Amino acid sequence: MDFKLGEKVVYPNHGVGLIEQISFGNVNGTSERFYMLRILSSGLKVMVPQANIESVGLRPIIRSTQAGAVLSYLEKGRSDSHHDWKHRFKENSDKMRTGSLMEVAAVLKGLVALSRTKPLSFREKKMLDRAKYLLISELATVRNTTEQTVETNIVRALAKAKLQLPEGMPLPD
Repeated sequence: MDFKLGEKVVYPNHGVGLIEQISFGNVNGTSERFYMLRILSSGLKVMVPQANIESVGLRPIIRSTQAGAVLSYLEKGRSDSHHDWKHRFKENSDKMRTGSLMEVAAVLKGLVALSRTKPLSFREKKMLDRAKYLLISELATVRNTTEQTVETNIVRALAKAKLQLPEGMPLPD
């Protein structure tokens, strides 16, 4: 997969980034292309060799049509989660690492549903915060709107599924 200078991409678990530089270097005697990206929310700079794009899950931002599917999933899709905390946390961590926005939405929905029946652990609250942030930041970028507008849309979508974000959930920085 080739990216262009100035293209917005998603780096799993960190969010939307911007390709700021494309360079070439030698690795073990082979010429390799490198992408330098800056994560928009944190300013973190990441250099990814083209050969590692798939393994790290770097991908283009979703299309606008896919954004509707994510919100529709939050409204209607089923939410299953493992009863055992360790298994559930591992499953959710694996989903977050895929970089798929639909998988991130599944984590958010599963944890929101779980929070209705019992308090989330500290780590699950952090994961819920991270999933919410990743959803909001990419959907806001795709739809060219504010994060507040997207958060409102997510809250409405969850409400249609009779779910509500836990109280006191600020947007992570």
